[in-house]
Amino acid sequence: MRRKATAQWNGSLKEGKGNLTTDSTVLDQAQYSFSTRFENGIGTNPEELLAAAHAGCFTMQLSAFLTEAGFVPDELKTVSTIVFENGAIVRSELELTAKVPSIDDTEFQALAQKAKENCPVSKAFSFEKTLHAALV
Repeated sequence: MRRKATAQWNGSLKEGKGNLTTDSTVLDQAQYSFSTRFENGIGTNPEELLAAAHAGCFTMQLSAFLTEAGFVPDELKTVSTIVFENGAIVRSELELTAKVPSIDDTEFQALAQKAKENCPVSKAFSFEKTLHAALV
């Protein structure tokens, strides 16, 4: 499998602007700029896209591990926060809330940690990855 995205940028760093497009067109000339990355401008940025990728990958991996263990989750909801400090991405903080019938917390925590370590996006990230997982 191969997936592609295209970035286009016009102008200087602070005054310029760009857009991002994916082959699927889920992102179709999505705006990004200095203000969307370092301030609170409208549009996306690379860190937000990394957060979405990590949350999605981790959640799917956990679903697979739960299913293999004989549990069918009612709901898995993950928030990934990418922490950008001093010009570097230093951490992805995963926060998971889950509704999984009949699982005990010890087994749930073990499977969640296993998913954090083994999802392909986690493996691609060299920075720290943290997880707070809670059954609700």
